[in-house]
Amino acid sequence: MFDAIAGRYDLLNDLLSMGQVRLWRRTVARITGARPGERVLDLAAGTGTSSLTFTATGADCVACDFSLGMLQAGKSRLDASQYGTGPGRLSFVAGDALRLPFRDGAFDAVTISFGLRNVADPAAGLAEMRRVTRPGGRLVVCEFSAITIAPADMLYRRYLLHVLPAIARRAARNPEAYEYLAESIVDWPAQRELAGLIETAGWSAVRWRNLSLGAVAVHVGRRA
Repeated sequence: MFDAIAGRYDLLNDLLSMGQVRLWRRTVARITGARPGERVLDLAAGTGTSSLTFTATGADCVACDFSLGMLQAGKSRLDASQYGTGPGRLSFVAGDALRLPFRDGAFDAVTISFGLRNVADPAAGLAEMRRVTRPGGRLVVCEFSAITIAPADMLYRRYLLHVLPAIARRAARNPEAYEYLAESIVDWPAQRELAGLIETAGWSAVRWRNLSLGAVAVHVGRRA
């Protein structure tokens, strides 16, 4: 499914989020606080667009995704110099979030943006992310969540279930993928429930910050 939408993935993200995805991406980078010389794992990185926010700070970033189509689209852009990586190094690695191909404690920070919903077992995925993070390292999860104002949340859910699929049918070559996207967002746990799931996976100092009234939430944690 993700291979089929790789070519227009970033364009449609901009369109369907009305440009908000760029703000969310910058916020994740700021919260992650990657520094020169650090190693960041950007999981479910897709084409690696989010990974560039980390290499821009001087950190080395591994863009990891299970979709070869997404990774190939990102690497093709990099090879064609359609975007620069910044002072840090960017590499693309295919991998399953439930069995990451990295040693224990390999990264200073692990991030996953809008991908935890797509992991078959999110709790096991969070535990695997902890395994590859060094002691004292940090986790940043950016994911769709629940708007905290009830009338606005009702309108938002109508948008997800009716408007977003209609736009996708006109703009996307594989609109079924975006119907799945809408359904997965509606079914995803709200902020506090996700925080509990992260804590159960072994992360400490878990907290979150709402973006766009809570349509998106950024959860953070530490490996003690």
